[in-house]
Amino acid sequence: MINYKEKLPKIKAFVFDFDGVMTAGDVWTFADGETVRCGNIKDGYALQYAVKKGYIIALISGATSKSIDNRMASLGVKQCYTGCANKMETYRKFLEINNLKEEEVVCMGDDIPDYGIMSHCGVAACPADAAIEIKELSDYVSLYPGGHGCVRDIIEQVLRLQGNWFDPKDTQHEALNW
Repeated sequence: MINYKEKLPKIKAFVFDFDGVMTAGDVWTFADGETVRCGNIKDGYALQYAVKKGYIIALISGATSKSIDNRMASLGVKQCYTGCANKMETYRKFLEINNLKEEEVVCMGDDIPDYGIMSHCGVAACPADAAIEIKELSDYVSLYPGGHGCVRDIIEQVLRLQGNWFDPKDTQHEALNW
């Protein structure tokens, strides 16, 4: 079996679920129906840094909330697909729109709705607290749980391996909106 790190040089894009990956999965619902989720600032930094470095980032989530859309927009993630009843259909459109091959994509999910897209990507990754079915499918299980740095973990690994992570001489890391 191939070590997942051998697949990382081909990666051009990342696809993430939201609840349970970018958040710990806790959702607070207010009386007006709006929901609030708590994300990780280091995950946010890595997401916007990857965008600035030219990687394609997409969110494919069954959840819907203005707070999700706003968070992704503030990080520069333009391909934000929420309310997805059929994640696989959305994923196939994402590949087509971006002219990507499956082996060029890392998919990170945490639960059964993510199983399909994670079965059709270059590297399947998940947080430490993912469902057992997802862990068994994954090429890489992060040491970090959802909402606590797992997104940063996989992005940083890809960018480091490809020579695109932090360089003290690079000014792209300055004044980033994350």
